[in-house]
Amino acid sequence: MADDVATSSSIRTNFDNNGGDAASFITNLSHDHLFSILLLLPLDSILSFAMTCKKTTRLTHSHTLWKSICTRDWGHSTVDALLTSSSSSSLDWKRLYQRLRNLDRVSCFNLTDPDAQGPTPRASHSLNFFSGCLVLFGGGSEGGRHLDDTWIAYVGNGFRRMMNWQRVISDGPSGRFGHSCVVIGDCLVLFGGINDSGIRQNDTWIAQVAIDETNSSSRLSWRLLDVGPVAPPTRGAHACCSIDNQRMLIHGGIGLSGMRLGDTWVLHLSENLCFGTWHETVTHPVPSPRSGHTLTYIGGSRTVLFGGRGMGYEVLNDVWYLDSSEDRLGWVPVVFELRNIPGGLSLPRVGHSATLILGGRVVIYGGEDSYRHRKNDFWLLDIGSKRTWRRLKSEGYEGRSRSFHRACADESGCNLYVFGGMVDGILHPAEPAGLRFDGELFVVELVL
Repeated sequence: MADDVATSSSIRTNFDNNGGDAASFITNLSHDHLFSILLLLPLDSILSFAMTCKKTTRLTHSHTLWKSICTRDWGHSTVDALLTSSSSSSLDWKRLYQRLRNLDRVSCFNLTDPDAQGPTPRASHSLNFFSGCLVLFGGGSEGGRHLDDTWIAYVGNGFRRMMNWQRVISDGPSGRFGHSCVVIGDCLVLFGGINDSGIRQNDTWIAQVAIDETNSSSRLSWRLLDVGPVAPPTRGAHACCSIDNQRMLIHGGIGLSGMRLGDTWVLHLSENLCFGTWHETVTHPVPSPRSGHTLTYIGGSRTVLFGGRGMGYEVLNDVWYLDSSEDRLGWVPVVFELRNIPGGLSLPRVGHSATLILGGRVVIYGGEDSYRHRKNDFWLLDIGSKRTWRRLKSEGYEGRSRSFHRACADESGCNLYVFGGMVDGILHPAEPAGLRFDGELFVVELVL
């Protein structure tokens, strides 16, 4: 930060010493060289430079500069996805960046077709956006039964108002719920879970999908991954994500005898995807043992952990991030200033979803508190320099409050898909609770 301030100060000093005319040393640079310098600065420094004079103001309104800033901060793949999904030939990158920075609302649309065949109601399943498709596997259903079915819905570029699910028949993992599944490259990697006999798993599976767009058919092939003699202990209801699209990270969960775990493991895949190697990461300090929490990779070297249920059955509200900038991974607690936490904030939750969106922030949706009160609220978590929580307003379709649903974002990071979960149902006689499983699919669109 000190270097950034010094750079901005040096620019202003040299500009003033040259009388502020157009021939001054800084504004006499070519646009390409000037843009290269600006792209080394944080946004606040770029905006400060823009206020130096009329010429720098014009320069920093450049479409090319703002597209480069978006690419720098969001990544090439995200910018390409935005261009592909945009209805116009060009985007106002500065306006899009500013609107995303001030994001305060989302808009929801129900994609469920009541007349079409689709996945049955369930919770604790997996849902991934993969190769332009939604891929759903397993989960738990009424009566505590596990499911072993796989469903695919082709999305393509941008979301559709109605989705057509296709069941895929393939030899894959046995039925389970509370497992994890992530996208790594052009593969899905699945780990662990619990079956309806209460048996915990620690097997690792890998899958690839082939889409035939001419007849909207899909094929998914699963195979058990050889991970050698070392693997994490059996578990379910753990948290998981992929790191830098190369490694699988898991933390915590429910192990043998219902014990909540607090260990951290990383899976490294071989280049030919024929085998993998698990390594446990042991550091201090670490998040306390828990289940039903979330891990979200936000880019660079940071992965965010939030919430869950602790060993005393308490519901947690702490935030950590895993720093992978060094060879040895390390956990870092995130501390928020009171002024950055809105009044009336009800943070503690378990069974929520935490999804990376455009801009490197995380949308927290749903979950339940210590009293099993389910939620349908949206929160924006930013662990950048300001470290803030912000509640997002929701427009359009209002789904039921839910927990242990699943959510994933498309390649643009602007559309989040949510399916299933446990919801509050109608209480019937002789039933201990009005618990129901949900089978709705809806999309959450960022209002930009």
